[in-house]
Amino acid sequence: MKNGNSELRLAVLIDAENVPYSNIKGILEEIAKYGIPTIKRIYGDWTKPNVVGWKNVLLENAITPIQQYSYTSGKNSSDSAMIIDAMDILYSDKVEGFCIVSSDSDFTRLVIRLREAGMKVLGIGERKTPNSFIAACDKFTYLEIISTIPSQPVETGEPQKDGAARKPHKNPIAKIGDDVINLIASSISDVADENGWAFLADVGNLIQKKQPDFDARNFGFAKLTPLIKTLKHFEIDERDSNNSKIKHIYVRNRDKTTPRTTVTK
Repeated sequence: MKNGNSELRLAVLIDAENVPYSNIKGILEEIAKYGIPTIKRIYGDWTKPNVVGWKNVLLENAITPIQQYSYTSGKNSSDSAMIIDAMDILYSDKVEGFCIVSSDSDFTRLVIRLREAGMKVLGIGERKTPNSFIAACDKFTYLEIISTIPSQPVETGEPQKDGAARKPHKNPIAKIGDDVINLIASSISDVADENGWAFLADVGNLIQKKQPDFDARNFGFAKLTPLIKTLKHFEIDERDSNNSKIKHIYVRNRDKTTPRTTVTK
């Protein structure tokens, strides 16, 4: 899923029982990078106390709550309601993409079906999200790297009873290992010209296709360019464009960089 496609109409479906309510503003700002959320619905059993936190943020963010009673103890009945609604929306021709906000692998088959129908699918969830759901999406973003999310684990609903302010969030930074370097190097080789240079935007798009949860923010960088600049394995070339204020960034593997098998999920 490419950034900048601001006219893409999106249906945002949120699983209230599997994601925290604390950073809904950050979630919606993240979604806005990819398109316009024309449909915003959230699913849960609103008679339960564990989703009370969501109730306070729905109105101010224009999210429509969908009531789904839990008919069986221990089962999340919101899943089936979300899936039914997603299919109804799919056949309504009102959107070009979906955003599924959940950390539940039960939505994997839904995402696969939506993509088979030509939909772009963005996933947002916690790091505990199973790989099957992540790999099914065009793009998957971890809640932990979206700005302003609290550093402490937050229950899906109830706010802190003591009313104490939460500590500022510190993003969990992943290390840049050989798997990441190999992924970047092999992607450069895949789209490079005869001199080994590749347009960085093309490299980024290919990396996203190979590994939907790849995000420079996972490693403490705002963008891919500064991440690559810190790695000795790659060369950067900034070239002038027709617009003098914009530089085209090209990258290539250094001579000693030998791409190995591409890492995918």
